[in-house]
Amino acid sequence: MVENVHLSKLIDMQARRLGNRVAIMYRDSCVEFWHEVAWNMLAQTVNRTANALLTLGIRPQQKIMIYAENMPECLYASFGAYMVKAVTIPVFATLNVTRLKYIIDEAEVSYVFVGEQKQYDTAFALYALCPSLVKLIMCDRNIIRKPIDKTSVYFSEFLELGDGKNNSKEIETRLKSASYDDIADIIYTSGTTGESKGVIITYDMYREALRANSLFIPLDENDIVLDFLPLSHIFERAWSFFSLAKGAIMALNIHPHSVGRSMYKIRPTAMCVVPHFWEKIYENVREEIENSPEERRNILEEALCTGHERNVVYGGDKNKIPENIEEKYQKYEKSVFAALKSRLGLERARLFPTAGATTPVELEDFVRSCGFGIVIGYGLTETTATVSCDDPAKTRTLGSVGRIIDGLEITFDEHGEILLRGKTITPGYFHRTDSTQDAFNDGWFRTGDAGYMKEGELFLTGRIKDLYKTSNGKYVAPQMLEAKLGMDLYINQVVIVAEQKKFVSALIVPDYIRLEDYAYKHKIRFASRNELCSNMQIREMMAERIEMLQQELADYEKVKQFVLLSRPFDAARGELTATLKVCRKVVCEHYADEIEKLYNTENNNKR
Repeated sequence: MVENVHLSKLIDMQARRLGNRVAIMYRDSCVEFWHEVAWNMLAQTVNRTANALLTLGIRPQQKIMIYAENMPECLYASFGAYMVKAVTIPVFATLNVTRLKYIIDEAEVSYVFVGEQKQYDTAFALYALCPSLVKLIMCDRNIIRKPIDKTSVYFSEFLELGDGKNNSKEIETRLKSASYDDIADIIYTSGTTGESKGVIITYDMYREALRANSLFIPLDENDIVLDFLPLSHIFERAWSFFSLAKGAIMALNIHPHSVGRSMYKIRPTAMCVVPHFWEKIYENVREEIENSPEERRNILEEALCTGHERNVVYGGDKNKIPENIEEKYQKYEKSVFAALKSRLGLERARLFPTAGATTPVELEDFVRSCGFGIVIGYGLTETTATVSCDDPAKTRTLGSVGRIIDGLEITFDEHGEILLRGKTITPGYFHRTDSTQDAFNDGWFRTGDAGYMKEGELFLTGRIKDLYKTSNGKYVAPQMLEAKLGMDLYINQVVIVAEQKKFVSALIVPDYIRLEDYAYKHKIRFASRNELCSNMQIREMMAERIEMLQQELADYEKVKQFVLLSRPFDAARGELTATLKVCRKVVCEHYADEIEKLYNTENNNKR
């Protein structure tokens, strides 16, 4: 199988098989035009990249960095590096200078592929501060090079370095000596709970992940896959390699904010997403329902109820679905759901692997009810993204994260922590012997996540380190609560507070546009966001909505008090990671005064 080949040979093998068929698509950074790259051309450029790296003197297992948005050069650099046994370190394009310096220094990076002007400016500032840094390769031809910069080269100039050089024998030698035990990538974690660590990813880990996923993910050469999550993230990275191994067309969305335009233009058949992607669709649909005339509202609600009955209750099993339900569903599938999918550019999409965060049951129910082919899974960087996944051939329970992939072993310790063993598990952290030892227990990898198995399916209960213990001795899972509250139209971000507190409270960043619109409609006057967030009518409205969301929770789990914040959490202040995950500890430190008021004021926001 192609998906079992060593990654250093994958592109050449696919080029021989697929020739002039389209391999990748990407949008020009200046215009809306989408370029197509055939497999033959992809292989040629990858080979030129390998040749240029050898000309620069790259050694086996030497580190190169890819510091860019999703661009074709990210793939050229990665697979070119694999051909010459170099190690790639893909990092987020939003990484600040401090984090970038830390990684360059620890990994002794010599060459950095920078994406656009912002990445070039940030990396160039490190020339004098990072002794190992030799050269920047600029992927975007529109980057304005510093007048004093005599070292950096544009990607086209970089490729020309190897032209006419006879490196074919050396490339062949390195390809023959390629081992599955070699390091392919070092992927640095986002560091939500501490210092960022470099996770070692070997070729064998990728091979095993691709093999296991191919058993139940129905992707093939007829698919167009839209990649919009960062290629520096293990979820998107492993998914993109899987797509290439299956011969699917990869469409690269450069900037996350333009994914809507890309979906509408490309009309993808598959894409991996995070729950936030579905949250936005859910919010827009709920808003449409709330603002529609009664007749229209009733139609939309009935469509969702019918979709729930067919796709959730009966699991889409045509042998079990009553005829009247199937008939009603097909009517709505051709009208309500077809209109929704067409509006998004997703009328052809059939496959949506979803992971990266907790997917609330209510959200999953909505997505399945609409007929989207969501495939929920669970994984970590240390597990090559996939631990468990939906298997379309088997029954699934709403709220589970699927079944353990083939070849992976699972057990649980006395605290319910998930322990894993198998070929997709990292051998450890780069230059972190102590962290590696701490992460393993008798050969079992400690995930840091708590969960349980039920009838062959895995269910998550939260992060072990994140579990809060109230002063009453009750344990609260903040991620579950944050995901549940984040479902509301008027809530953008949430941080739960409960550790050693007598009750649960929340710091809430509202959706300011929707909140302002509500205020205008209800003639609520305000002169600033601060006034808006502290308005009693607004607070009462939010309290009612929060109460509705947590009806099924135990009393000790419910948010009793909250504060509406007048500004969003900010990555520049360290409140968000490069992947836009909330750093709960930092947020709580920054809003310590607000938290104290929640617990010291008897009747403030009390419900």
